Amino acid sequence: MRVLIVGAGIAGPTLTYWLQRFGHEATIVEHAPQLRAGGYVVDFWGAGYDVAERMGILPRLQDEGYHVREAREVSRSGRRITHFDPQRVVGLSGGRYITIGRSDLARAIYDAADGTVETVFGDTVTALHDDGGRVQVEFEHGTPREFDLVVGADGLHSRVRRLVFGPEAEFERDLGITVAAFDVAQYRPRDDLVAVMHTEVGHQVLRLALHDDATMFCIMFRHDGQLPQDDPAAQQDLLRRSLAGVGWEVPAILEQLPQARTFYMDRASQILMPSWSRGRVGLIGDAAAAPSLLAGQGSALAMIEAYVLAHELHEAHGDHRTAFSAYQQRLAAPVRGKQDAAIGMGAAFAPRNRMQLLLRDAVFGLMTVPPIAKIAIGRSLVDPIHLPPVPVS
Repeated sequence: MRVLIVGAGIAGPTLTYWLQRFGHEATIVEHAPQLRAGGYVVDFWGAGYDVAERMGILPRLQDEGYHVREAREVSRSGRRITHFDPQRVVGLSGGRYITIGRSDLARAIYDAADGTVETVFGDTVTALHDDGGRVQVEFEHGTPREFDLVVGADGLHSRVRRLVFGPEAEFERDLGITVAAFDVAQYRPRDDLVAVMHTEVGHQVLRLALHDDATMFCIMFRHDGQLPQDDPAAQQDLLRRSLAGVGWEVPAILEQLPQARTFYMDRASQILMPSWSRGRVGLIGDAAAAPSLLAGQGSALAMIEAYVLAHELHEAHGDHRTAFSAYQQRLAAPVRGKQDAAIGMGAAFAPRNRMQLLLRDAVFGLMTVPPIAKIAIGRSLVDPIHLPPVPVS
């Protein structure tokens, strides 16, 4: 089959890899002019880790990733309040756990795909016409083309979803928290392999040293209004206003915004859809079922969904109706479980009030006690998703 995949993030290139392995012809179209850089780091484990292993990219991920040795909470003055060793918690996953930049993970997956894959950067779809036998695709810049299937892997604000299923507002669950991430060079102080956090009511700021003397900042804050779209300057102004008066290194961090090499801001939202496909068009990753950053496993889920969809297409001998149905039936319940679990995590990242902040800090302080760590985090490291075996081609 000839399959158009919209989006070159995590899900799209993973699906490309497996479709090529099973003999299909995949084309990727990506709105950005090149693979995206920057963004936040992701904690990567569970069945997504298994997909990466089956793709042969684990050695690269281990080399480019981070094994954080301390998670540290600090006061407004920078005094260490509490800390714990994440590696003890990681041990609950059998050591199959990596912290890595999301863009680094995406590039490793993209590079794993056969070099013959056609990738069109700087373009996107504008119309999809499914006649039952093929999908006629119109592009913003390119000439119209015809494909057997179209898969939207274009993220939370999926254009494919909007064109085929309807407005984003019909499927989005806004969790009331906005996330910003950016990185700069040569920031000081620098604490290698230490995730340093400062949390106040309504805010959390995290600092993590990256390779090559770079530092990433990930900021979460409660914001009920509309976010400026496609306007980094307005988004940065919103960030400054929202964090005015926050202590620790926050004033110095905000001063780094003009020097940011990359900048990302979006609301933490989930996508809940009754069906992940319609006709010859399907969705994967955040386009189908975004769990939100609070769930901590969006990238892994994107890889899982891509692998399972490719598997089901192979098993169904290209019968897209059977494959789309089996794909959703296999994953809908565990994905919804992860979405539901994320709803209660907002208090851990941006407490609503003083009571939530005190409770969060108390739980964080108990993470040095293995039974408490197992209850608080360990269960989430046991993935309920079981991957089907790689089919014999």
